[in-house]
Amino acid sequence: MNRLTYVGIFIALLLIIVAVFAPYIATHDVTSGDTAMKFAMPSAQHWFGTDALGRDVFSRLIFGARISLQVGIIVTVISAFFGMIIGAIAGFYGGWIDKILSGYIFNVFMAFPGLLLAIALVAFLGAGLGKLIFALCIVGWVGYARVIRGQVLKVREFDFVQAARALGASNFRILFIHILPNAVQPLIVQASLGMAGAVLSEASLSFLGLGIPPPAPSWGTMIEEARHTFTFAPQVLFFPGIAIALTVLAFNFIGDGLREYLDPKQRQR
Repeated sequence: MNRLTYVGIFIALLLIIVAVFAPYIATHDVTSGDTAMKFAMPSAQHWFGTDALGRDVFSRLIFGARISLQVGIIVTVISAFFGMIIGAIAGFYGGWIDKILSGYIFNVFMAFPGLLLAIALVAFLGAGLGKLIFALCIVGWVGYARVIRGQVLKVREFDFVQAARALGASNFRILFIHILPNAVQPLIVQASLGMAGAVLSEASLSFLGLGIPPPAPSWGTMIEEARHTFTFAPQVLFFPGIAIALTVLAFNFIGDGLREYLDPKQRQR
């Protein structure tokens, strides 16, 4: 793996540590502030300054990491699991099952831009953490399903699969014992990149007011609240923007490194 992959792993581990120990790292209450201290510049008391309500930006940034990683991990795990199952069934059985799943259902979901569909779902369901996660899962599973379907179509023709079939192994055993373990490598790469996409989608929806409602310290909400004050208090917008950029870059670096490591051709280069 290249150096950028290790940089991504370091940033991801740092974010996880920050999210887990957020109550011990934060220096102030994230929901209460002092209006007399609004738009304070970074100082020893407020490391990253304060926002329009006098709330500590550093503390809100720390708790925002917990929200972003929570959404990213849950959405990625659920989407990858259901996408893997549906894609594996479509690729393994083929025929009319594959035609319905990949020919119709996949294409229906792929016909809409993911973020636009998520906006429509959240607008219909209402704001909230659970509803946001549900909407992103509905949008995200199809990408994993397409990847696994393509891998299963390839792996099911290998000799060891044909040998297992000739020995009388059941379809369940062939699919879940022989095929999926040998087809899951691209899913790992897709999941790493999906983490970055989920974090960015959560921030985008929160920026539009369709994510986690205030006063929860979401990075997207912090940027939305600070966009009108950028000219005279840029630190309120700068730090959550940097946090989102570093998080997305970290998981993209990890995904690129995993792709290189899991692909023998890339590893030889």
